Amino acid sequence: MSPTASVAKTQGRYASIIVDADSLDVLHARQIDAQRHPASLTKIMTLYLTFEAMERGDITLSSSVVTSAHAARTPAVKMGLKRGQSVTIDTLIQAVAVRSSNDAAVVLAEAIAGSEGAFVTRMNETAASLGMRQTVFRNPHGLPDDMQVTTARDMAKLALATLTRYPQHYHYFGQTHFRGRKSTNKLLSERDDVDGFKTGYTRASGYNLVISATRDDHRIIAVVLGGASSGSRNSHMSDLIDRGFEVMDSVASPVIAARAPTVQTPVNRNWALQIDGFDSPAETAIFADALIRYAGTGEVGMRSVSINDRAYHSVRVEALDNRTARSLCADHPKILQIAARQCKVLSIINPG
Repeated sequence: MSPTASVAKTQGRYASIIVDADSLDVLHARQIDAQRHPASLTKIMTLYLTFEAMERGDITLSSSVVTSAHAARTPAVKMGLKRGQSVTIDTLIQAVAVRSSNDAAVVLAEAIAGSEGAFVTRMNETAASLGMRQTVFRNPHGLPDDMQVTTARDMAKLALATLTRYPQHYHYFGQTHFRGRKSTNKLLSERDDVDGFKTGYTRASGYNLVISATRDDHRIIAVVLGGASSGSRNSHMSDLIDRGFEVMDSVASPVIAARAPTVQTPVNRNWALQIDGFDSPAETAIFADALIRYAGTGEVGMRSVSINDRAYHSVRVEALDNRTARSLCADHPKILQIAARQCKVLSIINPG
């Protein structure tokens, strides 16, 4: 299926993911493999390749490059570079990371690969090497192109690769001003725990955002694609950041271990529900807790199996009465806001 067809078949534009940057556990997932348009999140890859070129010694921060006529014609948002104008790599990086300048992205692409087309080829080769299986790049800036697509999972991979391979340059993504103008990423100034990454918007993509945040020596990467507005996207991202750190805390101190032992489970609460097919134990904890909050009862139970060296994880909620278990099973897509998955009601005494 072509990227364009895939995007057209996907309901809505929203997708989101939270990843523990250390363990790589998925802490939250919504439509994470559905193709979306990246908009200016594309520039994370442009800067990744810029840092790679610096590592090879092809360019330095002080290198001065000349703006081509093609780069000068790039549509806004832009620095306003003129044909023949010289500018340093350091300035271009800041313009791209902080203000999302499209003309600066093209100047970088041409300086590194000789032409925008050759640079795009490198972008796609690098995406493949990073395991970004659902991503296709068509330009270095993210301006509209129906065939330029990515996923929330792929963007998280790119952010993690940038952070871990080029930590010495990560500060650019946390810079709050460039030439007196504020970063497009307002969460940098609104939250102390957010220290970097990138915004994006086109009419087709909606409002996109990748962030990295730290709390108590733990780091998460979070991605939101397809927000309805910059304000609602930022508010939702703030909620996801808090949720991500809460889940990390709950995984570090499992809910079951913290509860007082039960002498005997009441006869009418010998039932459980199990929903299969999740990415990690951390993700199952989020959904199990959500079901318990909705029902007002139950206990978290984890289940993981290994088949052909691949781990499969299930959401499991125990200590339920039969009626509640069946109701939660029937309503889990609405409660968890996910596509319906296989859900079983099990007897704790005689699981089946």
